Amino acid sequence: MELALIKKISRESKDYLAITFGLVLYALGWAMFLLPYQITTGGVTGISAIIYYATGVEIQVSYFIINAIFLGFALKILGPKFSVKTVYAIFMLTFLLWLFQWLLKDDAGHLPQLLGPGQDFMACVIGAGMLGFGIGTVFCNNGSTGGTDIIAWIINKYKDVTLGRMMMYCDIVIISSCYFIFHDWRRVLFGFCVLFIMSIVIDYVINSARQSVQFLIFSRKYEEIAEGISTRIDRGVTLLDGQGWYSKQNIKVVVVLAKKTQSLDIFRLVKDIDPNAFISQSNVVGVYGEGFDKLKVK
Repeated sequence: MELALIKKISRESKDYLAITFGLVLYALGWAMFLLPYQITTGGVTGISAIIYYATGVEIQVSYFIINAIFLGFALKILGPKFSVKTVYAIFMLTFLLWLFQWLLKDDAGHLPQLLGPGQDFMACVIGAGMLGFGIGTVFCNNGSTGGTDIIAWIINKYKDVTLGRMMMYCDIVIISSCYFIFHDWRRVLFGFCVLFIMSIVIDYVINSARQSVQFLIFSRKYEEIAEGISTRIDRGVTLLDGQGWYSKQNIKVVVVLAKKTQSLDIFRLVKDIDPNAFISQSNVVGVYGEGFDKLKVK
């Protein structure tokens, strides 16, 4: 019981550390690249940025107020565990947005254009990459930065739609509305560039974290290998009956589906038990069920 509690605390701690890292990247992307060049994007942070450009109200203030409303939906539909991490992310991001702006502002109280004047597009690309990587990291660890992220998660819970694409649908209207503030279609195009790059990076980060592999292991010590994978790697194992065509001997084939990040551990375990084992590893398009992604049918 105590061991299970320790494992749970360890997993949760790793989640919160990873979420914090993602939020740091996200906040830095805004403070270093998007805000100084007056570039916006979708989501509640994008709305807050538009409010900031138009009125001077700090981005973290409107971000916090708007997200307080969305938390009610998250609590009811996505459950308390999701909401706790969302609350943490909202408070932490509010603090980080304030902190990095405070640290980066010059003596006149303005955020400096670190890439120099006229480098709006480069700021757009770099900032979008940081935002996408940050949000992707948060998503991979069961968190959310609030706002339209929550809407994307709600729909993703019931439909097999990628999070990045769902966020894009939600944010198109927000980006288009910034024209009424700037009266400059160039700003709108920059906003769509940020959204497009973010969506690609988010999907890349999430898909990379969820990549799965299949192992076919041929060894006389199949029982030890199967037991080791089951107990030490914590992955399910299936044994298939086979027959060597040349030797005509009956053999057992160990079949394992695992996360790609567990590949090295499996190779090391098999090598320690049977250095002469024959192993085939292949990438699989999708694995659904216990321990992997949930099966969602449209």
